[in-house]
Amino acid sequence: MMNILVTGGAGYIGSHACKALAEAGYLPVAYDNMEYGHKWATQWGPLEIGDILDHNRLVEVMDRYDPKAVMHFAAYTYVGESVENPGKYYRNNVAGSLTLLEAMQNRSIQKIIFSSTCATYGIPQCIPLAEDHGQFPISPYGKSKFMIEQMLKDFDEAHGIKFVGLRYFNAAGADPDAEIGEDHNPETHLIPLVLDAAMGKSEGIKIFGTDYDTPDGTCIRDYIHVTDLADAHVKALGYLVKEGKSDFFNLGNGSGFSVREVIENAEKTTQQKIPVIEWQRRPGDPAVLIGSSEKALKILNWQPKYNNLETIIGTAWKWKNKG
Repeated sequence: MMNILVTGGAGYIGSHACKALAEAGYLPVAYDNMEYGHKWATQWGPLEIGDILDHNRLVEVMDRYDPKAVMHFAAYTYVGESVENPGKYYRNNVAGSLTLLEAMQNRSIQKIIFSSTCATYGIPQCIPLAEDHGQFPISPYGKSKFMIEQMLKDFDEAHGIKFVGLRYFNAAGADPDAEIGEDHNPETHLIPLVLDAAMGKSEGIKIFGTDYDTPDGTCIRDYIHVTDLADAHVKALGYLVKEGKSDFFNLGNGSGFSVREVIENAEKTTQQKIPVIEWQRRPGDPAVLIGSSEKALKILNWQPKYNNLETIIGTAWKWKNKG
C-alpha cells in the first residue's frame, strides 16, 4: 500500500480526497494544524497534527510514514480576509508551501498534487476559462496560489519534483454517504449559507448584485462537487506515477448556475421558503465564471459524475441533516 501525505487532510476537500485515496487502495496520512480541520473528518488513515510552516515536524512525519507523494490542500482560502490581512496569506500559503517543498526535497519525495484555484486567472477575458488563459489574480489569496504555482515549476526544473496543479472552480456538495461534509467557520460558500437560511439559522441569504448582464441579473458560477474533485486528485496521482509529467488542469462542470437558480433549487430540495436580501455588488466579482475541463477529460480521463445542481445541493442537505 502506497502512503500519501495529505496536508489539510482534516479539512473540507482534503478529507474527501482522503476517502477517495483509501477507496483507491492508498493510505492517506492527514497532516493538519486543526485550525479549521475536524478530527471526525479523518476516518481513513492516521492524523498527524502539525503546521506546514514547521519544517522539522514535516520531516518527522515524512520519516515515520515514508510517503511516495503529497497532496497539498493546507491553505487559507477567504478572499475578503486576504485583502484585509495579506501577510497572513503570504506567510501561510506561500512560505508554508515553500517549507513543504523543501521538506519534500530533503526527503526525496518527488511527486505533489497541488490544490490551486481559478482565482489565479483574475477577471475572465473569455468564457469558458481554459488553462492557457492569462493569469492576473486580483486578491492576495489568488496571488498566493499563483506564486505557489511558480514555485512548483521552479522546484521541478531545479530538483525534479513533479507536480499536478488543479485549478478548481466552486467546490460544493458533500460526501454522498454523508460521512463527511462542509463545515466552515466562518462559512462563506453560497450553498451552505443558503441551506443555513432554509434551516432558520440566519435571517436570509444576501444576493450581492442583481444587475449583472446575466439572464436573471445575478452572478453565474461553475459548481463542482467535492467528490468529483477528490476523484480528480486520485486520477492526477495516477497520472504522475505513470507519466511523470508536470501539468495544470481546470476542474469544473463546464456550465454555470446563477445565485437565484441555487436559491430556487435549494427551496425545492428543502421544501422551505428562503428569505432573500438584495445587496450591492462586491468589488471584483465577475458576472460569469465558468471553466473548461476538456484538458482534464482528455489527459486524466476525468469528468464530473455529480454534475447537476439538484444532486450537489441534495448531498449538502443530506449532510446538514445528518443525525
